[in-house]
Amino acid sequence: MTTTPDASASVALRLRGLTKRFGETLAVDRLDLDIPTGTMFGVVGPNGAGKTTTLSMATGLLAPDAGLVEVYGVDLWREPARAKPLLGVLPDGLRVFDRLTGAELISYAGLLRGLPADVVAQRRDDLLAALDLAGAARTLVADFSAGMTKKITLACALVHAPRLLVLDEPFEAVDPVSAGVIRRILAQFVAQGGTVVLSSHVMALVERMCDHVAVIGAGRVLATGSLDEVRAGADLEERFFDLLGARGPEAGLAWLRPS
Repeated sequence: MTTTPDASASVALRLRGLTKRFGETLAVDRLDLDIPTGTMFGVVGPNGAGKTTTLSMATGLLAPDAGLVEVYGVDLWREPARAKPLLGVLPDGLRVFDRLTGAELISYAGLLRGLPADVVAQRRDDLLAALDLAGAARTLVADFSAGMTKKITLACALVHAPRLLVLDEPFEAVDPVSAGVIRRILAQFVAQGGTVVLSSHVMALVERMCDHVAVIGAGRVLATGSLDEVRAGADLEERFFDLLGARGPEAGLAWLRPS
């Protein structure tokens, strides 16, 4: 039975029982998570918590061993042709075709999504201008800075006008100017009814940008909800350490002082 995407759904992305093993390592352990529609949703956790593995399974990049992924009510793994057009994805560390120019890479992404060539050309030019990349349109992506590369891959994720953006570490190694441009684009996307899921190690960034958050540890969700609900009266970093049962970075380093 084919499912029609529910544009009015209150949950943009639903994960149920998501599980993934790599050999003896249980990377994601029966993870459940709901991403409300129209939110800027932050996913935080330490290295090795399962964030990237979870987001990869949630976007069709990595097959889960078990579990359900629904994008606006459409089962991603049963009906990928219906679910994936609803998604825009910026993976962390995934190689791009960097021997293309910036303009060519966006065009390729749009044509791959089945958009007409004239629509691709218009959207490509709009995105290059909005992301302050018009001057680099004819530059090979291989010659881009880290910030420019993040922006051009964001443009590729946006070109087909998705309803849901899933961004893994979108601000890593990005300069402040490029980060500001990306933040404004994402805020505008949410203001117009889109949903953004982003992972980050930077708690201050998540607190500044996101209205909902999930803390992940050992492949499971430790807390999720609105930012205020998860913080529970503390700042997000303090709450993060509490949930993980971790000590602050200064603990155990009493010897580290000037002579």
